[in-house]
Amino acid sequence: MTLQEFKNSLDLPLITSPMFLVSRTELVVEACKNGVCGTFPSLNGRKVEDFEQMLIDITTQLNQFEQETGKKAAPFGVNLIVNRTNPRLETDLALCIKYKVPVIITSLGAVKELVDAVHSYGGLVFHDVIKKRHAEKAAEAGVDGIIAVAAGAGGHAGTANPFALIDEIRTFYNGCLILAGAMNNGNDILAAETMGADFAYIGTRFIATKEGSAEQDYKEMLVDSTFEDVVYTDGISGVNANFLKPSIIHSGIDLNEKKEEDFAELIGDEGHKAWKDIWSAGHGVSGIHDIPTTAELITRMKNEYKTALEKHVQLLNNLKF
Repeated sequence: MTLQEFKNSLDLPLITSPMFLVSRTELVVEACKNGVCGTFPSLNGRKVEDFEQMLIDITTQLNQFEQETGKKAAPFGVNLIVNRTNPRLETDLALCIKYKVPVIITSLGAVKELVDAVHSYGGLVFHDVIKKRHAEKAAEAGVDGIIAVAAGAGGHAGTANPFALIDEIRTFYNGCLILAGAMNNGNDILAAETMGADFAYIGTRFIATKEGSAEQDYKEMLVDSTFEDVVYTDGISGVNANFLKPSIIHSGIDLNEKKEEDFAELIGDEGHKAWKDIWSAGHGVSGIHDIPTTAELITRMKNEYKTALEKHVQLLNNLKF
């Protein structure tokens, strides 16, 4: 599959980001059925056998959808952690090759051998980065696209303003660029393209859907929160990431008394776990006001995107120069 074929297969230039514990089979399948690339981390299958079953379920359901409707589903993708801390990398990659997963998203390491392995069956590789140095290594490894994770994104976000991050990457990279960070709607997707990205990469907004595999309290917290309720810290998971302040407080940490360096010790003592008990979210929570189905959300995004495009046409027609 070429990049152009990938883009042509989508109704929107949108990839749902792979969220630990949240992006499971139902969310991925519904995204793909509705013309958006749905993705999930291989480690959401807690065992190798569970991961393989997810691949079987997703491919089976999407094939069935195509046979019943005559419509082509969007491609799906799998996130692989390319790091020595992930003992399953080799096994999970082998399964991705076996099932010819259309899109592989790599994190914490861009490796040419992995890229070549995915290319051998026609798959695409996108690599997420938060700074120029990581993007340069990804480009050297021959990835098909770079995911620029800007400030305000959920999970392990960077600190760079999206304008600055895109501009810096574009100084040496002319390939496919995917932007992540605080996007919620069709207007945001078009804005990402206007800034120079080829695709938008949205995660937090899809947690608050019927198919998102998150606790109802988590989803409701997203609706009730604003970006002021998001804390960027390395005290929860050991790596800087954005977490919801109310979930930190609910875990027994008094933010008025404790410093960030105390978080890890307190979390360990109380048995609270990052991602499972202390919930991540990006600054995009300010724009989340309901919990629709994935199909409803994507339909809304499509309408917003179309309306935004029409406004751009009007602006173009009104130009005085």
